[in-house]
Amino acid sequence: MRKILVTGALGQIGSELIVRLRDIYGSDNIIASNRRIKDGHEELIKSGPFEIVNINDIIQMAEVIDRYKVNTIINLAAILSAVGEKDPMACWDINMNGLYNVLELGRKKNLQIFNPSSIAAFGPSTPPDKTPQDTIQRPTTMYGVTKVAGELLCDYYYQKFGVDTRGVRFPGLISYETLPGGGTTDYAVHIYYDALKKGKYTSFIAKGTFMDMMYMPDAIDSIINLMEADPSRLIHRNAFNISSMSFDPEELAASIRKHIPDFQLDYDVDPVRQKIADSWPNSLDDRAAREEWGWNPKYNLDLMTEDMLEKLKIKLDIKD
Repeated sequence: MRKILVTGALGQIGSELIVRLRDIYGSDNIIASNRRIKDGHEELIKSGPFEIVNINDIIQMAEVIDRYKVNTIINLAAILSAVGEKDPMACWDINMNGLYNVLELGRKKNLQIFNPSSIAAFGPSTPPDKTPQDTIQRPTTMYGVTKVAGELLCDYYYQKFGVDTRGVRFPGLISYETLPGGGTTDYAVHIYYDALKKGKYTSFIAKGTFMDMMYMPDAIDSIINLMEADPSRLIHRNAFNISSMSFDPEELAASIRKHIPDFQLDYDVDPVRQKIADSWPNSLDDRAAREEWGWNPKYNLDLMTEDMLEKLKIKLDIKD
């Protein structure tokens, strides 16, 4: 039976992943953890074991792992791209030193480790369209640097010590449950809120800026499916490209207008986040994930838009 510790469990991914994991493996077998309690997560915290855990404190982590007999860690604790540019050293400390602690515990206690990477692991010299699984990676953000280093470190722990490390390169993630936490792709979440509440949105990302995106249900499926995949089939292990859609703000607005015809989009471009977006791929080649563990997303742009607007109307108590 899996006993899974999820770090960063109150973040954008973790808050939805915990619910799914508890449905699959049982509430008592999923230990949610975060470095602090956040408002709005009371139901999740009460639905099963929850611990305050700082991944930079290896002794604290080891105590939690031993107490719950953990055999799997899903490491979601991280500082994201835009926030990381404001405080690069904090980004390095959490994303790299924290990951080192996780991997060391994986080595000492024979744990399976999932550590996500990101499209931020690529840079302006990477082929931008259908970016290959194996290609040049020269990121220009501290977040991206930590993701490349994290991919390599996870590979090292698998090759050197036999730690069962696995991971995907997430694109921008879109969710109706939890607002994002300081990423460059955040506009693609906020636009839905403003479409319903205001009928208009001002994008901080420029027209014509294509980025890979994914709806959260597909992202959660990718974690679970990769963790359960036959290890003998995994060649890349720690940095699978996964993709489901690529669009720019204009295409996203056009999808919203199928449901809100008068929706208006204008622009006030943030040069910091735009520079980051320009350094990332337009789209990813995810054939390796499809071939090695059966990756197959369910949502495209229009299906995601329909579901996002329906769910947000309920969440925001908006009547037709």
